[in-house]
Amino acid sequence: MLSSQDMAFLEMAVDLAEEAVRAGDEPFGSVLVLDGQWVFRDHNRISGGDRTRHPEFAIARWAAENLTPEQRAAAVTYTSGEHCAMCAAAHGWVGLGRIVYATSTVQLGEWLRELGVAPSPVAPLPITAVVPGLRVDGPAPLLAERVRELHRRCHA
Repeated sequence: MLSSQDMAFLEMAVDLAEEAVRAGDEPFGSVLVLDGQWVFRDHNRISGGDRTRHPEFAIARWAAENLTPEQRAAAVTYTSGEHCAMCAAAHGWVGLGRIVYATSTVQLGEWLRELGVAPSPVAPLPITAVVPGLRVDGPAPLLAERVRELHRRCHA
């Protein structure tokens, strides 16, 4: 079950996803939290042509450069959408802790099919298929319709 703190940080991640759409990008946003405070946040930045500029990947890089291994393990990543395989792998290699997501890879796939968006070149794997044993919580049903609408706006 997601706590009120989890929901507040997930809402921040969805706000960042909305910021990404306003900037002409796909709707993904993520927040890294340590000791109850956010320490890094970002949104998708792939519109410039680099398809690896996901916020979850940026979190992994920032954490590797700025946090100790113990801090990384204690940190929580909140994200508007479940990590793709690339971001899950980066998360695992860096040793970050728990992930909490607002919407799942399965939900995203269904929405993109409905919108007629071509499938990703990367397999839509759940996070734990890439990083077994990692604590992962989500989705958050109360945020699903808001995230779905951001994808609709992005791909309209």
